[in-house]
Amino acid sequence: MNNPTEQEELMELLIKNAKLVDEAGEVFADLLVRDGKIAAVGQGLLCAGEMIDASNLTLMPAFVDLHCHFRDPGYTQKEEIETGCRAAARGGYTAVNLMANTNPVCSDMETVRYVREKARKIGLVDVHQCVSVTKNFDGRTTDHLKALDESVKLISEDGKGVMSNHVMAQAMKIAKEKGMTILSHAEDMEISPYDYRLAENIATVQHIHLAEYLGARLHMCHVSTEEAMSEICRAKVAKAPVTCEVAPHHLWFYDTDYRVNPPIRTKNDRDFLLWAIENGYVDAIATDHAPHTAEDKKNGAPGMVGLETAFGVCYTILVRERRLPLLQLSRLMSAAPARILGLSKGRLSPGYDADFALVDESREWVVDTADFASKGKNSPFDGARLYGKVVRTIKGGVTTYQE
Repeated sequence: MNNPTEQEELMELLIKNAKLVDEAGEVFADLLVRDGKIAAVGQGLLCAGEMIDASNLTLMPAFVDLHCHFRDPGYTQKEEIETGCRAAARGGYTAVNLMANTNPVCSDMETVRYVREKARKIGLVDVHQCVSVTKNFDGRTTDHLKALDESVKLISEDGKGVMSNHVMAQAMKIAKEKGMTILSHAEDMEISPYDYRLAENIATVQHIHLAEYLGARLHMCHVSTEEAMSEICRAKVAKAPVTCEVAPHHLWFYDTDYRVNPPIRTKNDRDFLLWAIENGYVDAIATDHAPHTAEDKKNGAPGMVGLETAFGVCYTILVRERRLPLLQLSRLMSAAPARILGLSKGRLSPGYDADFALVDESREWVVDTADFASKGKNSPFDGARLYGKVVRTIKGGVTTYQE
């Protein structure tokens, strides 16, 4: 153990005096990190390396976002891998799943490897890259899915709906064979020009029934209506292979015209999403982080950035206002999305990745989009007063963001 190389490899970190909260519960204890993994949780732990005194702070598993757009390749004027990763780290995230609507569309392993390698060199966040359900979003071709390797765990046509039930069924069959999950952007695009609500509801029912029939794993993205969530609740009661996510902005806003897709809905929809969270029907909270230039947003581009506000928004509305236990918010933002992605993250237990968000639950703060690490400043939360602030993010035992 006196060999310097061995000492470097066995990097240690001790976090003392924190309140530890994950989906399993809450405890006041010390946590020891060794070589990028959680080594021990308990009292009076000793450490040969760095020590962090986390008195008056809460240590949570770092967050995992199933739904992001980093716009690289092709739209780096909106965002790029590095700025997206920095925004994620500031928000307490150490893992993100990127959508395929880039230029070129991510329909092959070459583009997947380009994104992953770029993120690996930056080193702030573990990045998973989705592949499109149909090749280049052509709406028809699914054979490209057969060439994907086992590192691709999720596929999605996000940005547009898969319009053909036959095509979706073919994709589900391939996904089932390869152990992949399909992420559904539920939108019947023939109906959405005149009724966005009906467009989401119809596509939700169709995709869930296909998944039930074929036994394919399906994840419903950014669920926003009471009817769509009701169908998901039905499927879950029936033990269908279906999971779902909601976005922070659909939990906060209602009856406003800020342009996102799916749109901000009514108060009844918002309240039903909150009910579904409180009753355990929602698996994950995902940001749908969608950066745009000011000009694109002015011209009507739908979407908003969300990585740097997600915890504060969710803590304020769910924990402070709705009295949801923090451990349930941890499940929604960490453990459950990590399970869907197949990651060893999301729990404060020995053997899990040493990925943490150190948060100040008592901190009140005001959102200032000009201060965002993301290139995108498009957020209706600008000026909002929130509670719960990420003050430090740690990935593999190494600090990636510190206030």
